[in-house]
Amino acid sequence: MKSSSNSSSNSGAHVPEDVKILAEKVAALPNEVRGELLPLLEKVVLGAQRRHETLMLLREAITQLRLDMKYLIFDLEATRKERDANQIQ
Repeated sequence: MKSSSNSSSNSGAHVPEDVKILAEKVAALPNEVRGELLPLLEKVVLGAQRRHETLMLLREAITQLRLDMKYLIFDLEATRKERDANQIQ
């Protein structure tokens, strides 16, 4: 059970501070109570890590979308300039 406790309390820098505090408090509880709470705490920690990973993926996707939009706008403006230049001739 100690390995579960260590993995819950030291499971990455992307766990909210209040969850880290909760993990420390759970680790200080008597074994029978800690045994009941550790699986629930592990779910909370994993959920926080998944949310963080999802947020990072979304941020990357938004950044890529912004870049793609800039390229599309540049291409659109270039296409319009070419069209207008051809209409004048």
